[in-house]
Amino acid sequence: MKPGAELREWISHHLDPLDDPGAVGGAVRSDFDLNPDMWPGETSVTPAAVLVPLVERPEGLSVILTRRASSLRRHSGQVAFPGGRMDAGETVVQAALREAQEEIALDPVHVELAGLSTPYRTGTGYLVTPVVGFLPPDLPLMPSEAEVARIFETPFGFLMDPANYEERHYDLPDGGRRRFYAMTWEDELIWGATAGMLRALYDRLYGAAVA
Repeated sequence: MKPGAELREWISHHLDPLDDPGAVGGAVRSDFDLNPDMWPGETSVTPAAVLVPLVERPEGLSVILTRRASSLRRHSGQVAFPGGRMDAGETVVQAALREAQEEIALDPVHVELAGLSTPYRTGTGYLVTPVVGFLPPDLPLMPSEAEVARIFETPFGFLMDPANYEERHYDLPDGGRRRFYAMTWEDELIWGATAGMLRALYDRLYGAAVA
């Protein structure tokens, strides 16, 4: 792993500009990468954004993740980045920062924006743009009681190691099989779209096609 300042610059260099989502060939990753037979075609999608918060600790980068509240109607109890659907007129950066402030009380003044990772299409009809930013350690974060059950950090090196990704599946009522990426950090299962976005970030930064 590169030293702190060098790693920050290197990561930023491999991301899309903040004002130009999908600049690198318009590439999109999705839940359907592992499930091509379930591709719904060119149907409409709902724009959304998440913040990928990289905490700069002396021992190395870590990534802030949340476990969603069990009371939520959709995706309850799942591990996620702070984020959600975009409001009318918002940019992806504005949406990601707003959602992070609402969900974990992260003041945008503490976020040094780095760039945009590869947009990700979910099986539930969202097109999510990950906004990557650097944070100082030990900020006074607070989970929104209505949305977030827990805030935790996972080492960036662990999340960027392809050996830690598993391909899992669950069986569908119609007899089909849904495949997804998953990894376990301590007692937290990181899977589905969140794991897919992290894998896309790994491929973006360290994949064979990256210069």
